[in-house]
Amino acid sequence: MSTLTTPHIDVHRGGDRMKTRVAWLDSKHSFSFGEHYDPENTHHGLLLVNNEDIVTPGRGFDTHPHRDMEIVTWVLSGSLVHQDSLGHSGIIYPGLAQRMSAGTGILHSEKNDSWRLSPNIAEHDEPVHFVQMWVVPDEPGLTPGYQQLEVDDELAAGGLVTVASGLARYRDRTAITINSSHSALHVARMPGESTAVELPEAPYLHLFVARGEIDMEGVGTLYEGDAVRLTRSGGQRIVANLPSEILVWEMHARLGAQ
Repeated sequence: MSTLTTPHIDVHRGGDRMKTRVAWLDSKHSFSFGEHYDPENTHHGLLLVNNEDIVTPGRGFDTHPHRDMEIVTWVLSGSLVHQDSLGHSGIIYPGLAQRMSAGTGILHSEKNDSWRLSPNIAEHDEPVHFVQMWVVPDEPGLTPGYQQLEVDDELAAGGLVTVASGLARYRDRTAITINSSHSALHVARMPGESTAVELPEAPYLHLFVARGEIDMEGVGTLYEGDAVRLTRSGGQRIVANLPSEILVWEMHARLGAQ
């Protein structure tokens, strides 16, 4: 477990993120990723990747490998097709929680699936916009796996919904499980102005504003793409200034200290 004792809040603005742009992909990286490496920005708690991706219709990530990582994908708009070497397949869309455990090794592809959704050709041009997050599992060499579950009804209430977790305290209300017993992902879809939630308390928190604009107690206004990394903190009130969606990782350990 973590031995951190000093509370700390660190704001990271969306415009300062590292970026990868090619013809079919607009990707923004909260942490070091691929060719973008910053030794001072490799992770927070157990979270190693928080990539915000926009993929054009009919394109995507061809088959590629992963190993020893819990990968959670959250779609904001459009739809994404997942296929992997173990025979799992699924269409991920807004309100659907999805997790892939890479374990001993898995191959998968992710493609923009907008062309499947409607016979109306005018809608075939919709990009898919999603956030992909990687956390470290409890141990290497686990059996690869896949899970998905719709949580749209729960999100409609406007509060924090636990969509992925390995923490025992959320066992009875977690949509999907991850092999990380110190981590949980909460999502709030805040429908309008003055909608409010409160952050959990934890040694490590990572808040990402996926959509909209919020005010965070003790921090101020946060805009789409902004993130806040907290240590030994929590309990802050979050108020939406307009329809917003936030992703909050609650972590009770850090890399190398589980």
